This record gives sequence, structure tokens and C-alpha cells, in this order.
Amino acid sequence: MSMSKGANTPVTARQVRLELGWRSAPSAPAVAAAALLLGAGTEKVRSDADSVSRARPAHASGAVRHEGAGASPDGASETVAVDLDAVEADVEKVVLTATADGGSFGALSGLHLRLVDAASGAELARYDSEDATVETALVLGELYRRQGAWKFRAVGQGYSSGPDGLATDFGVSPAALRGPAPAAAAPAAPAAPPVAPSAPAPVTPPAQAPADAAPAPVTPVRLTKVTLTKEAPSVSLTKQGGTSGALHVNLSWQMRSQPKKEGQPKKEGWGAKLTRALTAPGGALDLDLCALFELTDGRKGVVQALGNAFGALDRPPYIHLDGDDRTGGTAGENLTVNLDHRQSLRRVLIFVTVYEGARSFADLDATVTLRPQHGAPIDFSLGESTEPSTVCALALITNTGSDLVVQREARFLVPERGVSPQRTVDRAYGWGMDWTPGRK
Repeated sequence: MSMSKGANTPVTARQVRLELGWRSAPSAPAVAAAALLLGAGTEKVRSDADSVSRARPAHASGAVRHEGAGASPDGASETVAVDLDAVEADVEKVVLTATADGGSFGALSGLHLRLVDAASGAELARYDSEDATVETALVLGELYRRQGAWKFRAVGQGYSSGPDGLATDFGVSPAALRGPAPAAAAPAAPAAPPVAPSAPAPVTPPAQAPADAAPAPVTPVRLTKVTLTKEAPSVSLTKQGGTSGALHVNLSWQMRSQPKKEGQPKKEGWGAKLTRALTAPGGALDLDLCALFELTDGRKGVVQALGNAFGALDRPPYIHLDGDDRTGGTAGENLTVNLDHRQSLRRVLIFVTVYEGARSFADLDATVTLRPQHGAPIDFSLGESTEPSTVCALALITNTGSDLVVQREARFLVPERGVSPQRTVDRAYGWGMDWTPGRK
């Protein structure tokens, strides 16, 4: 099954292989694959021991193994095997990364990632990376837990700063993402045997290769995380070079702890009752990530779990909601915007509603993270809700024609009696849509 960026599929096989392949060529950069095991709710490794590569071929749990590099008549490959049943309970994702040494991924052809059933050898999914340019590190795909089951997502996120930027995002040392140093040094030995001293003079072209490659880092892509605040609420994706590929939006949350103060009478307002409800059996909080969209041709609509309006990436509205997390789990809710079709998008308002399990966002500590495929990750916190709000506008993405801007909203809204959260946010932002009751 061929997959596009941001697409996901269930994984029913228990033992799988992640096979990274590409067409080899004399001038192609050296490629090293590594798998990262990310802790629940952190999007980071717990330590360097959660990296698996040629330098560290097996995880301590036995769940992930690097099976080495291979070759075929039409290309090269590296394979990582994953036993999903053996993945530790506090590991939420297994991410497959690749780094290029001696050039960028734009110099490679046929770069792809296959998900294969280890038992039968059947191909379960395939992602072809076809738009890499100056990137020297990639996140190609990930296996992740969702509601007790495993899924696979094609990611295709690139970094122009090599292992350093990727390592910063995932909390691992850059060395853990590369292959072992001896393997990189070995090719230098055959180059030395040309005995004639005159040989080094013609060998000056290799010294010029880095100079030719030097312009690659001169790119608007910046990988330092951008945190939006009330004082600095917006950022230009255009200035960061983040106007193409997939824009992943994640909302994660946890309950804010309430410190006890001695010497004060015990009070139980609606916020305290909410906390009790969330810790009681069956009281899980169900937040729904949604998006209002307006296309440049005038069409408007909503992407949400309600009514199974999950959207699509390869056709209008070019926005897709990744299922519905009804558990309030650490993965939160995820939504993807296909910025390759940004010319069709006029504005996108990302918002969240309390579907069930609570009457407001009180005592909720929520973080919004936007990860452009190119450019810096963007995040911000919602802050504290001081009123019984059941809907919050998170971020507004606006296409001005010359710029693509992300605006932090973090705006808690209180619906009027008998008015739905969706209609409430529509009115607040002047979308002008007609609404009918729905369910999921």
C-alpha cells in the first residue's frame, strides 16, 4: 500500500521490519538509519540507550534491532526489526530516522521506507520520499500506539542541519543517529594506495566538493523551536521555509495538580468537582481537535470526529484528523495540513472542544505543537481557563497570498445556552456556516 505524507494505517502484524531503501550511486552520500524509542507524552527518548543504529544494534528490551545494511542489484538498504509485543509500556513511538553524510538527500533517488510483516515478508505499507532537497536528516515514518493498538504513519519531515537538529528535537545525542566511525573511515584507505605523489594534486576535486555543498546550509529553514506567547503571538512559515509538505498539529493535555493549603476551609466548586470526575472510574476526558477551513474558491467546512468528518490530505480540504483519541491518553489528538496545497487554503482555524467527561477546561494543562515538515517546530500553552469554557480556539493559519502566518489564539469561549461549541467558535471568527446536530 503506497502512502502519502501524514497518512496512517493500522498495523496488525506483531513483528515487523522497517526497510529503508535507495538507489546507490558513486556520488551519492552515505546513508545511516536509526530508530528512536520515544517516551509516552514526551516525543523524546528517555536516554541515548533508546536509540538503535549500526553503532548500537539492539535495544535493551529486545524490541528493536538494527539488522544492518544490505545491497541489491538496483540499490542499497538498511533494516530495523521491531517486535511490537516487546515494546515497553512507557514507550509510545518507534521513529525511523535517516542521516546523510557527504551530501544531502536531494542527491539520492528512489528513497523509500517499507513496512514489512516479518513473518510472511508481505509489504504492509510503503512511503516514497520524492521531494527531498537540502535535507541531511529525515524522519521517514513512525510506529505509534493509539487506543491500545499500533499504527504506522508516513512522516517525511526533513532537517537541513543534519543529525544536530533532529537530535535536538528528540533529546538524543547526534552521535547516536550516525553509523559507527570505523565504517566511515574505511573508504579512506583505498583512496591512499595510489602511490604516485602527483596523485594528490588531481585529487583536489574531492576537497572542492564540500565547497560546492556549502550553499546547502544557507536556507531559510531554522530548526530552533519557536514558542508563541501573548507578547509574540505569531510566526511566519514563509520566512522559515515551512510552506510545503505536511504540517502536523498535536494537542496534548494532562490534569493540573492542585496544591493543598493548610489552615483553609475545604471548598468544592465546579473546578474541584471536575477534578473528581476525571479521576473517577469512567470519567476520562474526551477532547476533540477540530479545524474550520475556508478555501480560496469560497468553500467552507469543518474537520472533526463528530459526524466522521475526518477530511483528506490528497483532496479538498487538504486537512486530515488522525482518528479520535477518546481516552485522554498521552498521545493526544493529531491533525495534519497538506501545505503543498497552500494555494487552495485561505484560512484554517484549529480549535478544541470538550466532548464529554468534563464541563470545562478548568484544571487542564494543555500544549499545542505545530511541526512543519520544513522549518522550526512551533508550540505554545493554552494557559488557565478562568471560566466554564467548553471550546477553545487554538491557532489561526492565514494565507495572505505572499505569506503564510500562524497566529496563537488560546482563546477560551463560553457557548450560550443551547448553542453548540462549533457554532460558538464560528460566530467568534465570522465563518458564517450553517450547523446541524451531529454525533460520533
